[in-house]
Amino acid sequence: MGGFSVARYAPEQGAWSKLTARDSLVRRLDWPLLMASLALSFIGMLLVYSATRGRTSLTHGDPYYFLLRHAMNTGIGFALMIGTIWLGHRTLRGAVPILFGLSVLMILAVLSPLGQTVNGAHAWIVIGGGFSLQPSEFTKITIILGMAMILASRVDAGDQEHPDHRTVAKALGVAAIPILIIMLMPDLGSVMVIAMIVLGVLLASGASNRWVVGLIGTGVVGAIGVWKAGLLDEYQIARFAAFANPALDPAGVGYNTNQARIAIGSGGLHGTGLFHGSQTTGQFVPEQQTDFVFTVAGEELGFLGAGLILVLLGIVLWRACRIARETTELYGTIVAAGIIAWFAFQAFENIGMTLGIMPVAGLPLPFVSYGGSSMFAVWVAIGLLQSIRVQRPMSA
Repeated sequence: MGGFSVARYAPEQGAWSKLTARDSLVRRLDWPLLMASLALSFIGMLLVYSATRGRTSLTHGDPYYFLLRHAMNTGIGFALMIGTIWLGHRTLRGAVPILFGLSVLMILAVLSPLGQTVNGAHAWIVIGGGFSLQPSEFTKITIILGMAMILASRVDAGDQEHPDHRTVAKALGVAAIPILIIMLMPDLGSVMVIAMIVLGVLLASGASNRWVVGLIGTGVVGAIGVWKAGLLDEYQIARFAAFANPALDPAGVGYNTNQARIAIGSGGLHGTGLFHGSQTTGQFVPEQQTDFVFTVAGEELGFLGAGLILVLLGIVLWRACRIARETTELYGTIVAAGIIAWFAFQAFENIGMTLGIMPVAGLPLPFVSYGGSSMFAVWVAIGLLQSIRVQRPMSA
């Protein structure tokens, strides 16, 4: 069933029916969700431009290099959202095995000679022409769709009231495959996000609470085991050590977080003004266009501007929660819940690490940070949410 299936008119009604179908689709879109997402992407363009315009070593002498690419990534992401709405989440449900298989092949390719290491994580594929791809971003989507398809199949068919233990075990097995591959990269940040996605999916599915408690317990035991076994890379251990002791090596491993807090603290209530932040123009904060983009908002837009980003993210999550609650099919509810868990945790981790309340994990701020893979993935997620909304029954 495609994205235009919401119309209540027969195909033989001709051009008027098609026009009415389009009007119906436009009316049924969640406009607060769409506008908040666009606003975040626009703010991201300004912050990315401010963070990179003076970094000639990165921009090759073109101050608009990252601005134009961020705008292009947003445009491509928006087109992917439209395509997702047109196809519809129900149509994609039938293609989940193919999409999941492709995503697994992509993250396996990262472990091949095609992969590239960035900031300690061997998580990228170099395409050429200055472009690279981070397949783990798309894996988040396919895990959500794959688990939702398995957990909701018999419930939506009316055979069960809740997923049984065998179904839950099968869904967790599907998620375990890409998680294990991503851990080999290692990309601890993506593993953390996927773990939160799996937890959110299970909570929304109506599965037994024993699975949720068991998953949390397994995660805690597994984290301790990985630490004790020395499976973490040196740079990951150093990040956790700097988080536990902010005064540790302020000129080395603790430099990023210390400079991030200085930048945010210097902004005050109203900020120093867009493009006028001394920490930003002085290039004191590394990776400021990606992982630490929130520091630009804190310094140049102040508490009020940074708060606006939080409000917009809150609107996205609020509208996603409403979509999850109002859909009449478990499949749609689970997909929406997985996206909520993804956005909420990733935003909390990104902003938290700039404030020193979370360890540095190398995760972008949804819609705001520079990065094509992340931007494409979050806009596809918005397309899934919009599809769930527009394809619900007219009486809902």
